[in-house]
Formats: sequence, structure tokens, C-alpha cells
Amino acid sequence: MSADPDPTVHPLDHLPLRGVPEAPALILRNETLSFEALNDRVGRLAAWLARQVPEKGARVATWLAKTELACLMPLAAVRAGLVHVPVNPLLKRAQVAHILADSGARLMISNTARLDTLEPGDAGQATLFEEAGVREGLGGESDPLPPSKAAPDDLAAILYTSGSTGRPKGVVLSHANLWLGAVSVVHYLKVTPADRVLAVLPFAFDYGQNQLLSTWYAGGAVVPLDYLTPRDVVKAVARDGVTSIAAVPPLWLQLVEQEWPGDAARQVRRLTNSGGALTPSLVRALRAKFPEARLYPMYGLTEAFRSTYLDPDLVDAHPTSIGRAIPFAEIMVVADSGGEAAPDEEGELVHAGPLVAQGYWRDTERTAERFRPAPAFSALGGMAVWSGDRVRRDGEGLLHFMGRRDAMIKTSGNRVSPQEVEEAAVATGLVAEAVALGLPDPQLGHAIHLVARPAVAAEKAEAELLPALTRALPNFMVPRHVHWRADMPVSPNGKLDRVALAAELAAGENA
Repeated sequence: MSADPDPTVHPLDHLPLRGVPEAPALILRNETLSFEALNDRVGRLAAWLARQVPEKGARVATWLAKTELACLMPLAAVRAGLVHVPVNPLLKRAQVAHILADSGARLMISNTARLDTLEPGDAGQATLFEEAGVREGLGGESDPLPPSKAAPDDLAAILYTSGSTGRPKGVVLSHANLWLGAVSVVHYLKVTPADRVLAVLPFAFDYGQNQLLSTWYAGGAVVPLDYLTPRDVVKAVARDGVTSIAAVPPLWLQLVEQEWPGDAARQVRRLTNSGGALTPSLVRALRAKFPEARLYPMYGLTEAFRSTYLDPDLVDAHPTSIGRAIPFAEIMVVADSGGEAAPDEEGELVHAGPLVAQGYWRDTERTAERFRPAPAFSALGGMAVWSGDRVRRDGEGLLHFMGRRDAMIKTSGNRVSPQEVEEAAVATGLVAEAVALGLPDPQLGHAIHLVARPAVAAEKAEAELLPALTRALPNFMVPRHVHWRADMPVSPNGKLDRVALAAELAAGENA
């Protein structure tokens, strides 16, 4: 691995050409594709897509599980001169209809069960194709398309957010955005051709899609998996010789609670986390369960893909840090005054550089709110993503997430970070997962409500949590109400679903 990643940008569909032709690239349940076979099938799918949608730059959508077709589409669509719109398979009819209408998709591929849930008019301009029929049409009917000659700034994909703050909005990504994201990840994670990377996250999630792109850039093999239970993940790791797992905190909590065959756990060399902060107790549990693995906590946002990572050698000493900038990213902490924040001064995380997306699809108002010129002290300048996330940089240059500006709870005249309350709850050892929310209160402005899943017997947790938090937190930060759950809801991207919990609690308050 070179000292600095190669910044050369090629069209996205050149990624699998880097692999050794006969080496495994995609490990499916019933078949393993070499890089040579992968390139051939990408070319054939691209030729089919070009026949169906000859208009360059048109959007084509997929609403699929992690099938072979779902894995090929990010590369096949751009090889055909099209823009891929992956739809999370966990989304339902109304959300899918919105994405199809908003993107103006001309084509959508899905399976029969999903297509049958759509109602007349839901598809908008899109022609619907059943997945099995598409596969049957990829035979020797015509030659595969060769790799494209797209420009770095040509559009490659539109990734729709999960809609936690309203209807999903489409983040527009170029070939350069996705190519350099792959290069950056391979560099700092030190991915090699010997790696087998388990892809459990949705491909409609930038973290999930990058599992394909970065692994193929490195010449490694992807093992796609749709799992019903955490036990399915354990079996896949053992069966397919997986060396690298990427997940979000709710899944990690489930995985450390599983019984793992010793050989399977020891063969894992890399764990990566994003989509939420790791707690010190979870870090210890991961260390114990996967003794040979290097653990990479990361922070990202769809508008810039990934911003920071923490070097595994620093995790034990700084378990809650989000680390430093990844390659190709300039990460700044902007004080409320508009200048650069001093060490340990809280400010807004602002991301500049070539990983910054092109904006929101056909939404100039929201684009102008989030994508603004970099601050005057930026080294790279240009357009930046103003994240809205509050962070601080410590004296060692490490970043620490403090919370979202719009998620802060204002209670008794104080601003309270939900994350700080959640971390305190988990640190008691009585709580496995927690979400802190502020609900209107006539006396306090907002009262802190904590939704929690116990880590010990429910009776013990209920009796001891509030006294423990009272000892650990200032009075104004202690939750006024605790709501216990045997299971916590998760969003389509696998994160704890704060919006659903807030709606549930608000409905209960108003009942």
C-alpha cells in the first residue's frame, strides 16, 4: 500500500477491471463469479439496459434484495450511460412511489412480490421489470458493452436518504465521488485481494454500496448477505471465510450476544462501524468476541459519503472519538462565530473536498441549505457540506461527536445532547441500547424521555437505572421518564429509529 492513495479518477465501471481475472469477485450462495465473469455480466446487463433506456443520463431504479443483479447494477447502469437509483428493499409502497416520481426513473427492476404491492400510478414514468425476466434476457443475444468513457463529473447514482426528517431526498453522486470513496476506504482500511468482505448493509445506503466498490477496487471478494437473524451472519462468516465485517451499532450488539465458532471469530481481521457511536462497553465486547480483528469506528453522512475514521490503535484510549479525516476529505470545526474552533471548543463539522456530493436531486432550496462555500480558512475551498452535527477537536487532533444541532433537547433553560444521556445510560451496565428524546413539557420546555432496552434482568434495570443516572449526571440531564422495550425499532438503514420512537411517545402523551 502506497503512502498516499492514487487520486486518479476513472469511470466507475472500470473498478472490477483492477482484479486478477480468475480471482473470486462475488461469492453468491450457489455460484462464485471471477473478476472476468463479473466484467462479462456487467457488460451484458449494461447492453440490456441500453436497449431498454437509450437516453443517456436517464435514471434506472432497483428495488432488490442482495441478488446478483443488485450487485451488478451500480456498475452496469453507468456503463450504459445511465444513473442508478437503488431503493432500499425495506421501504414500503408509499416511499418507493415517492422515489420513483422524484427521480423520474424510466425503469425499475424488482421481484414479483414487491411489484405486486404497487398501485396504479405508483411507478410514474418507470417501466417495471421482474428480476427473473431480466436475468433470462442476459444471454448471448448481443455482445456485452465495453467499459464506458464517462467524465469524472458525470452523474453515477442518486442515493435517497431514509427520510428521518421528512420525505426521502436524493443525494446526487458523480463517478468521481464514488471512485474516490472506494480508493479512500481501501487505503485507510488496508483492504487487500485476500479479503472477503461480508456485505450485510443495504446497497441503497452509501456505507453498504461502498462494500462492493471498495472491495472490487482492491481486488477482493464480496459476500452479499440478506439475513433474517444474527445467527445467519455467524453462519455466513464461517461458511465463506469472511475476513471483514461492516455494521451499525444495533447489529453489533446482536452479534456480540451470539455464540461464535472459535475459528470463525478468529478469522475476522477487520470490523468497521458507522451509523452511530460505539460505546466503551460495546468496544470491549467486540474486542473479546473478535480477538484478531482491528476495529475501525467511522463517521459519515450521505452528502459526503465518509468524513472520519479512528485508527484502531487509538480505539482503546479514545473509544468514543470519531477520529480524523479520511483521505480526500478536509474536515473543519466551525465555531458559532464563523471562524475555526479552538481545541476543545464545540462547533459544526464541515466537510470539503472531492467526496462532497453534487447536491440534492431537483431540490435547490435544500441544496442551498446544506451545500455552501467552504469557510474562509479552508485549505481546499470550493463547495462544502455543512453537516449540522456538533463536534469538538481535542488537543491531540481527534474529533468527538457532540450531537446534532436540531436534535439538542432544551430543558429548564439548558441545552442537552441526547447522545450524552444515552452514553451515560449504557455506561451503567444496566442498558444495552438507549434513545433520549425531548417531549414538550409545560414547566420544563422539554422533558427528557429515555427509551431503553435492558442489559440485565428487567426488574433490576428498572429499579437501579434512575438512581445510577442521578449519581452520574447533573439533575437537568436526568430523564424524567424511562420507557422500557424488549426490542428497539430500527430504520431501513439499520440505525435506531428515533423518528418512530418520538412519534410513538408523542402519540402516547396526546392520547
